Amino acid sequence: MAVLEKIRVKFGLLISIIIALALLSFIIDPNTLESALNSMSSKYDVGQIAGKRVSYADFQADVDRYTTINELLSGSVRDEETQKQIRNAAWQELLDKYMFVKNAQNAGLTVGQDEMLALMGGEYVSPVIEQNAVFVDETGTFSADRLKAFIQNVDSDESGQLRTYWNYIQNTVHNQQFYAKYGALFTASGMDNSLQLAQALQDGNTTADVDYVMVYYPMSAEDSTVNVSSDEIRAYYKAHKDFFKQNANRDIEYVVYEVVPSEADIAAASDAISEAYDEFATTDNMRTFLLKNSDRGLDNYWYKAGELRTINAELDDQIFGGAAVSQIVNDGNTFYAARVMDSKMLPDSAFVKHILLQGENAARTADSLVTVIKKGGNLANLAATYSADTGSMADGELGSIGWMTQSYMIPGFEGIFDAKVGEPFVLETQYGSHVVVVSRKTKPVAKKQVAIFEKEAIASKETFNSYYAQANTFATLAGGTYEGYQKALDSTKVYSHPVTITEATANYGAIENAKEVTRWAFDAKVGKASNIITVDNSYFFVVALKDASKEGYAPVQKVASQIKDLLYFNKMQEVESKKIAEQIAGAQSLEEAAEKLGTTVEHREALSLGSSSVEPALLGAIAAAKEGELYGPVAGQMGTYVVRVNSKELGSFYTEDDAKALANQKAQYLSQMILSVMQDYDNVKDNRERFF
Repeated sequence: MAVLEKIRVKFGLLISIIIALALLSFIIDPNTLESALNSMSSKYDVGQIAGKRVSYADFQADVDRYTTINELLSGSVRDEETQKQIRNAAWQELLDKYMFVKNAQNAGLTVGQDEMLALMGGEYVSPVIEQNAVFVDETGTFSADRLKAFIQNVDSDESGQLRTYWNYIQNTVHNQQFYAKYGALFTASGMDNSLQLAQALQDGNTTADVDYVMVYYPMSAEDSTVNVSSDEIRAYYKAHKDFFKQNANRDIEYVVYEVVPSEADIAAASDAISEAYDEFATTDNMRTFLLKNSDRGLDNYWYKAGELRTINAELDDQIFGGAAVSQIVNDGNTFYAARVMDSKMLPDSAFVKHILLQGENAARTADSLVTVIKKGGNLANLAATYSADTGSMADGELGSIGWMTQSYMIPGFEGIFDAKVGEPFVLETQYGSHVVVVSRKTKPVAKKQVAIFEKEAIASKETFNSYYAQANTFATLAGGTYEGYQKALDSTKVYSHPVTITEATANYGAIENAKEVTRWAFDAKVGKASNIITVDNSYFFVVALKDASKEGYAPVQKVASQIKDLLYFNKMQEVESKKIAEQIAGAQSLEEAAEKLGTTVEHREALSLGSSSVEPALLGAIAAAKEGELYGPVAGQMGTYVVRVNSKELGSFYTEDDAKALANQKAQYLSQMILSVMQDYDNVKDNRERFF
């Protein structure tokens, strides 16, 4: 097992600041210096959990540890999505350590040493252990012997990776047990009592035959008779202040200049592919030709009819229409040509089994095992003894990788599609020597190996400079201020994008990886405009900061219009209900009321009072109404109801088990909010987006 080396980023600037502060400590009062240090360092905190500050350095150390674990299990960490998952796992561990476990312990829960021993391989094995591929045998069953062997190897592993992984497993088992206990405690406490169950049974078993009319609220201009005062807005804000919590955000405006190829650049790309086309059609060294002339290299993929459409539909039509070499086709700013290099009947997929051998004698051992398998040896049994791959068990047998396709392929295994079914052979890859058996294949289909000559028009240096000059002109006119930014807009007539962002904002429309814009906005002062901010060497941003809001409660003036709309709606509901009550006064039937209101009667049969698809206001009116009498008006979300219940029936189709299941479902839903409520209670601040 190779030792994985890490290169850690050194914060040269931060070190310089610390050294400078150390020198200043000779002349500054220590208390003042400590305050300055705390203020400075908080800017580099990844977050805060229950009063515990999480520095960037400490968090990165946890991320490195999780990266090591991931590399140990899967081999590498390359894509951003995997790195994001690793950072989330590291953050979750901190939440567990400083918040969840302590809160669970405060609730009276414990996980003792004897309990941990039972969970780690004793009488009650934790699912974390039981379902771990490292600790299961050839049949997929947990093996105490494999667990014991792993533990015995922990201290002898000089790389320290096994110790890191074992500590991670123990910590996970410990925390998951707290989650299981706390969840059970929460779920049990959330059960409905006998009165609630009885009401749920009555509602669930009651159906009604109902007629009603609904008058929709007016969708035109606001009713001038409905007024909302400033005092009412402030009173609502004060009574519901928690509704207006917000993350720190910035209101910005930006212009962006996208660098795109000019007509001259496109013509140059067209000329380049045309000039090299004859050589492409005749060369005997296609790999070298494409490396020299094409944006796309030669690959070993075998295409079947229709698959070339993922690159270009015309190429597919020509190549699978019989052409050995296609004509040049144009798709936007990209030009293509294709040439058939070979044709075969090949399967789409093959079921593969293998034994991975590593070390100095791997090749010799592989040849010996091929002989053993040819004489009837069982590959799964041999894999259990010799294979370095203990995780492949696609069909329940050790050594079974499963179905492989060209897209889902171990590098170096490309030859499996030509291999004979059931005949073992040896493959050499970057991982070692493999004894391979293809046990099944799909039906062969006609495929072609195709070389693709691709030339995309790219912006020339002159084009790049022209866009930069436009952005520079705008930035110069803006002069670093929001007021200047507005004047630059009037002068250049460029479209300005207004947007509210948080520290998590990384994409601006279709433009990705633009976190530098966000960082500028959160470091700048209100009223300032930026210089040119370059993103991916393809976009030039000029940004102006219009407003900044701190984390906490949005000020009343910023949410006043939102509150006004809500209060207006509530008042309008009352006005409309009163108006309808006056209109239907004296009506002896629902039909007469409908005629006075200029609407029609709606009918519903066997409508359940436990329905979740009917507006609560209508259900409430049906529950409260007496049979045969008009009930209403009742204000709903979309309009005002007048109801007549013709009959109600009590059935027995909704059982106590149904009611208990629904109550349990509600409790499960509420349990999903445990962490978010705890984070709010413990004042958790997650600043990771500031750094990543």
